[in-house]
Amino acid sequence: MATIYHLATLMLFCFIQLSFSELVQEQPLVLKYHNGPLLKGKITVNLIWYGKFTPIQRSIIVDFINSLSSDKATMVPSTSSWWKITGKYKGGSSTLAVGKQILLENYPLGKYLKNPHLPALASKFNGVDTINVILTSKDVAVEGFCMRCGTHGSTRVGRGPVRGTYIWVGNSETQCPGQCAWPFHQPIYGPQTPPLVAPNGDVGVDGMIINLATLLGNTVTNPFNNGYFQGPANAPLEAVSACTGMFGSGSYPGYPGMVLVEKSIGASYNANGINGRKYLLPAMWDPQTSTCKTLM
Repeated sequence: MATIYHLATLMLFCFIQLSFSELVQEQPLVLKYHNGPLLKGKITVNLIWYGKFTPIQRSIIVDFINSLSSDKATMVPSTSSWWKITGKYKGGSSTLAVGKQILLENYPLGKYLKNPHLPALASKFNGVDTINVILTSKDVAVEGFCMRCGTHGSTRVGRGPVRGTYIWVGNSETQCPGQCAWPFHQPIYGPQTPPLVAPNGDVGVDGMIINLATLLGNTVTNPFNNGYFQGPANAPLEAVSACTGMFGSGSYPGYPGMVLVEKSIGASYNANGINGRKYLLPAMWDPQTSTCKTLM
């Protein structure tokens, strides 16, 4: 009788273990393709600088965008190898290059922008195969800043059916840095791990790079809300936003994962760009493996 009892107990224990392992097994992440157009081929990225940015701050961001489709960064891992993941989505690859730039240092719409102001600013440039990027300085508040850190959308080009795309990213050095500049700033919630040192020495701008990278990846793979995403179209998980907080292998909530460290200044990064730049880029969903792929 005791043998049967022990056998039953062992079987129950094994069943519990099996059920637990099934529960904790990571489910594959799938971004569904909704049959809409994607941005492919040569894409011009126009920049609208709203507020005051230093020449160094502007060069960090310009170099980043131009690094995405450049083969000049010979050191690996590179920003271009990160961007090549977008080429695995339907339709092939896209090549980005900085086009025109406007400096709006006199705050023509004030220092508080509402949501309708963003497409209005983006419309300063018109054209197909373009992404118009609005970059707001650290002293400019934007409606819903702390809820999103940046956003992307589309606007109609002229009176026809053609739509152009735009991105907004704000400098979060003084606004919600624990949300929008993490892991270069102490997080607001969760484990209080020490912040990483920003690779370009500017917490606000290096945080902008993370958000800009996220939104560029999301824009080319879901430009008009009918591309690749998971969940509702008005609050989708997209190519990079589906992998939030992941920068290297072994990442988990509150820990960005294993990344490289520049020993001379202790700065953390995972991607080499042009002109000797270094950046920290988030993971991107790989449609071939249905996983969030990091450079490290």
